Amino acid sequence: MRVFVTGATGFVGSAVVQELIGAGHKVLGLARSDEGAASLAAAGAEVHRGDLEDLNSLRSGAATSEGVIHTAFNHDFSKFKENCEADRRAIEALGGELAGSNRPLIVTSGLFATPGRLMTEDDGPPSDSAFPRVSEQAAMPMVSRGVRVSVVRLPQVHDTVKQGLVTYAIALAREKGVSVYVGDGLNRWPAVHLLDVAPLYRLALEKGTAGARYHAVAEEGVPVREIAEAIGRGLKIPVVSRSPEEAAGHFGWLGGFAGMDGPASSALTQQRLGWRLTQKPGLIDDLDHMRYFGD
Repeated sequence: MRVFVTGATGFVGSAVVQELIGAGHKVLGLARSDEGAASLAAAGAEVHRGDLEDLNSLRSGAATSEGVIHTAFNHDFSKFKENCEADRRAIEALGGELAGSNRPLIVTSGLFATPGRLMTEDDGPPSDSAFPRVSEQAAMPMVSRGVRVSVVRLPQVHDTVKQGLVTYAIALAREKGVSVYVGDGLNRWPAVHLLDVAPLYRLALEKGTAGARYHAVAEEGVPVREIAEAIGRGLKIPVVSRSPEEAAGHFGWLGGFAGMDGPASSALTQQRLGWRLTQKPGLIDDLDHMRYFGD
């Protein structure tokens, strides 16, 4: 299959590109820079120049492909609302180009909290959420327009280099000289190794059903206190608790996530797609083996 991949040079997208090529697919990767184009070519992908704001480049990439995997997202959280709006426009452009073709469009989304229980794939996004990212809400109406849309929901995706939101927590702890968790720190963040995520995107492309949601979850919920303690060990700094009110001032934009308890299951994903977890390192293990000081 010829697959157009947005975010093809990013943390998740580059792993997806390697997975697809290794499985015999041809990849057309979106690149906005010469450096990104060179890395895609070196990986064996065809280069498609453009970016998320260039909707015509997205349409033309989708038009020449048999399927699309959308992993791109601008993670500048100082402009989070604007970037979520750009994501919505990109999804609508991609889906519009695929309308009536029954070609697959795999869209990336996040997990959210379902208080008192594990979130499952059958949980739709909350209708009253103030969270500005609306990837799923933009994608799912495309099903009725003849697009085989499915969604991959990501937790904290990690290796020993990056760890999702934890990467920002590490930078903040380094800046402030203290690693902080909220309250008792027993709230949980689900996690998955990068090398387990890539096969899930491929399976969703090859076997996914229209309107399905898939969870890229290996660890259902890692206590945030344990994450903060691992950061403290790595940076050799104190680890302390802060009240929710104090945490808001400490974390800034990250405060909206720091106290969130959002355990999630991938049991249905594993059952429906035959996805199997192969990577042994968990989030804490990767945090304990990363290079905090670049030496």
